[in-house]
Amino acid sequence: MSQRNTGVTPQVVNAHACPVREVLDRVAGKWSVQILVAAAHGPIRFTELERGIEGISRRMLTLTLRNLERDGLVTRTVHPTVPPKVEYELTPQARELHETLQRLTDWAERNRVYIAEARAAYDTAHEPELADV
Repeated sequence: MSQRNTGVTPQVVNAHACPVREVLDRVAGKWSVQILVAAAHGPIRFTELERGIEGISRRMLTLTLRNLERDGLVTRTVHPTVPPKVEYELTPQARELHETLQRLTDWAERNRVYIAEARAAYDTAHEPELADV
């Protein structure tokens, strides 16, 4: 008979996972990732982000930038010109995150064929079960 891990309770899991999940939810969001990638090469203006990120609304871009700024991942600089020039730039923590995202992207690219083959093999082996779902 196997021994159970009795120290794992919903409270313990949530106490440890909740802060991490909150950060991952923010930085792994569709728009956040695209903004991080777009701003990885240096300061970028709002309109450049808006044009460069397909499908993002002006409101969603504004909200996502505010959240990234609040999280300390993006700095916002307003230059005193007419009209005002606003630039966004990644912080050192966001640059580190971008490197991590790049490694994840590289891993996904290297393993995409393997994953597709594994899915096909699983689906073939479990076809009768999947039809019942």
